[in-house]
Amino acid sequence: MDAPALIAARFAFARDIAREAGALAMSHYRRPGGLAVESKGLQDVVTVADRAVETTLVARIAKAFPGDVVLGEEGGYSAAYDGSAPLWVIDPIDGTANFARGLPLWCISIGIVHRGRAMAGVIYNAVTDEMHAGSVDMPATCNDRPIRVSRVDDPHHARVNLGFSYRRDPAIHVAGIARLLAAGCEYSRLGSGALGMAYVADGRFEGYFEPHINAWDVAAGIAIVEAAGGTCNDFFAGDALDRGNAILAAAPGVHDFLVRELWSTLPTPTEP
Repeated sequence: MDAPALIAARFAFARDIAREAGALAMSHYRRPGGLAVESKGLQDVVTVADRAVETTLVARIAKAFPGDVVLGEEGGYSAAYDGSAPLWVIDPIDGTANFARGLPLWCISIGIVHRGRAMAGVIYNAVTDEMHAGSVDMPATCNDRPIRVSRVDDPHHARVNLGFSYRRDPAIHVAGIARLLAAGCEYSRLGSGALGMAYVADGRFEGYFEPHINAWDVAAGIAIVEAAGGTCNDFFAGDALDRGNAILAAAPGVHDFLVRELWSTLPTPTEP
C-alpha cells in the first residue's frame, strides 16, 4: 500500500472510532460520581473513563491494523516501536481535570504519526459534537465543513491559547502572559491542549503555546493545524515521542509575533 492510501485508510478509521470513544466517554461524564479519580502527579489526574476509552481504542486499532503500534497516555506503547510502522498517538480524554469537574472542555485525540511526521489527526469534543480532522492529503474540516486558520495579523485583534505544565518553571507561563498583555494581545487557558490546537485550526484562536506538552496531547492537532494552513514547530525532533516538547501553533499572520513574545521565553529556545 502506498503512503497516501496507507494514511487515508487510517484517517477514515480514526474518525469512526473517535465517535465510538466519545460515546463511551460521555456515558461516564453523565455520572461523575462513579469516575474514581486518581492522582498521577501535581494537578494531573486519571479516571476510570480514561482507561476504558483507551482500552477500547487500542483494541479497535489492533483489530483493524494489526501491524501498527499505539502510543497511549495511560498504557504507553502497545508494542516495540522502531519508527517504521504507522504509530497511533492517542489521548483517550484530553482535559481530564475538566472532565472530572463536569466542565465541557475535553476531547478524544487521535493522531497518526509516520516516519517522524504527524500525518493525520482527529479531535472529537463529544459534548459539543464537534469533530476536527485533517491530514497531509486532505484539507482540515470541522464536522466535514472546511476550516482555515485565522487571517488576523495584528496582535491587538488576536487571542492566543496558553497551556501550562508544572513540568516547567511557572515563571515561563507568567512571562508569556505579561508579554502578550504588554503587546495588547488577549489570551485564554482551556486546560486541553488538543482543543487549543483544534481551535487554532478553525480560527477561534490565533495561536497555541505550551512550554512542555506530551505527544498524545498534540499529535492530532499538529496535523489538523497544518492542514488548515497554520504553522507548528518541529515538535517531533529528538525524543519528543517519549519525553514531550514545547509546542507553538500559529496562524501565519501572527507567527513571527508569537515566536518573539512566547517562544523566546523558553530557557533554550531553538528555531520553531
